[in-house]
Amino acid sequence: MESRLWIVFVALAGLCWGTYVPLIARGGRELGNSYASFLCVGVAYFLIAVLFPIGILWARGKWPNWTANGVTLATLAGTAGALGALCVIFATFEFKGPRLYVAPLIFATAPVINTLVSLVWHPTDESTWHFSLPAEAPHWTLYLGIVLTGIGAGLVLYSKELGELKHAKPAPQPTATAAAQPAQTSSR
Repeated sequence: MESRLWIVFVALAGLCWGTYVPLIARGGRELGNSYASFLCVGVAYFLIAVLFPIGILWARGKWPNWTANGVTLATLAGTAGALGALCVIFATFEFKGPRLYVAPLIFATAPVINTLVSLVWHPTDESTWHFSLPAEAPHWTLYLGIVLTGIGAGLVLYSKELGELKHAKPAPQPTATAAAQPAQTSSR
């Protein structure tokens, strides 16, 4: 019987990535600096993505083939992940974007981009950098999925905004005397 343990890891990855933006946003607020929050992410990456693999490789005694292509691609993957995390910081803090939209847009856009890259990138034994259009047009469900992803992200954003509005403090209304004062001063 085939192991279904991979499903647990898929769920854990979704849980981790799904909580990433709220955690880094709140961490940045608590630290009073979004770059300090990003620095903490870097420390976590070092502990998990450097020390853990070294320990596993050492314990198993199986070392990788350190090829130029392998190192380049893996390093580009790490760079993409780190730049993505930095872009989350920029989107939510640096440029004062609407934080409400950041995570749903990122996590709706990422699988579409992943799919589109996979459609045109066809590494072969001869060339890692082989790009071409697919030999056959993608199944109609791909296009439907892209549309549904957009609709889903829109619904998530809309419903999240509605939920936020219910719990937001109402904006202070100007009092009658405060509204009357500018009118009196303009008549003088």
